[in-house]
Amino acid sequence: MRTTASYDLFPDARSERALARARWLAREGRVRDAQSAYDELLTNKPELKPAWAEYFELLRASGHGEEALQLADRARGALGETGFAYTLRGAALTELGRYREALAELERAVEVDPDLALVWHELGYAAYKLGDKNRALLALDRAFALEPHTDTLKLRGQILRNAGRYQAAEVAFEGAAQAAEHAEQRADAEREIITTRRYGGYGARRPDDLTPSERFFAETGTVVLASQPGPVAPSDGTIVATFHEVATNCGWHFGQVILLGPEVPALNDLAYRLGAPLVTPAALDETVCPLIVGLRPLPADRTWNGMVSKLTSAARGLVFALEHPAETPTLVTSDVIGVLTADGNRLERAPNPAQALIDAQHPDGRLAGRRLRPT
Repeated sequence: MRTTASYDLFPDARSERALARARWLAREGRVRDAQSAYDELLTNKPELKPAWAEYFELLRASGHGEEALQLADRARGALGETGFAYTLRGAALTELGRYREALAELERAVEVDPDLALVWHELGYAAYKLGDKNRALLALDRAFALEPHTDTLKLRGQILRNAGRYQAAEVAFEGAAQAAEHAEQRADAEREIITTRRYGGYGARRPDDLTPSERFFAETGTVVLASQPGPVAPSDGTIVATFHEVATNCGWHFGQVILLGPEVPALNDLAYRLGAPLVTPAALDETVCPLIVGLRPLPADRTWNGMVSKLTSAARGLVFALEHPAETPTLVTSDVIGVLTADGNRLERAPNPAQALIDAQHPDGRLAGRRLRPT
């Protein structure tokens, strides 16, 4: 959403070379090794602002808020009472949920260095977290005027989207895509545009007004079969019957079904309903439009992720999981989910095949452009 380290802090070629090792370790996910590299670098070059910013962002992205605050205090000791040092401390306090303290620190940063775009960006984020959307947007406008930056536009888009102002949010994300300097930034902004369009399909309703399944579809493009209130959580058999109904109405035809994970009788029954053979993962054949099914895929399941990757690359076939945690939409790998869970329990929702059919055919859903018939 935002990254302190991505703002222009006047690095030169020599400092870029000095940062190379720490950056490489951070990209490889070796957080502790990267921390050691940044510590060593800052011991020798405490004046190197990009190193402080990147180290801070590494800690923030890793959820190490207390360590980020300690680093901000170290930066103040090394750099003095500067706007940059105050900004790091304010950003750390924001991550710790201490929003009013964060705003006070960032206001001090504005007094010291009112022309530093990073100060206004972080102030906008802190104001947003405190619930002051108007102040947040004004601060982000100031940040963008000082330094046109894709992260500022992305944050502006997210604030507008959360307020239900979907058209304005889409404009902000389009600007972020155009301002992106790297392919990753552009791809991220384009994902936000698609997400915003899915939210916009719910009309004037804000994200907070949507049901868990509606928000899940908007965030991921994944169809959720059980999406309306019901007296009890749906059974495996009910979910499978609903999937078969949606598949029939959509005209999906699968050449094979592959069951991963624990044996689930209802999923065996699904293969029978679809008239497709139940095969082992080794027999996966993308050309026959396979259906991969499972109870609850784990994020670290290499077999599941590998097969999902093959289907995604081939743009053919479908991945169906009976359930998925509502609180982890970013980890979803399934195209269709039977029911969302909270704290391991299925939410009390009844199947809604009519809505599932609409979502399955949404032009910005996960299944858009997918071939769902054998060759």
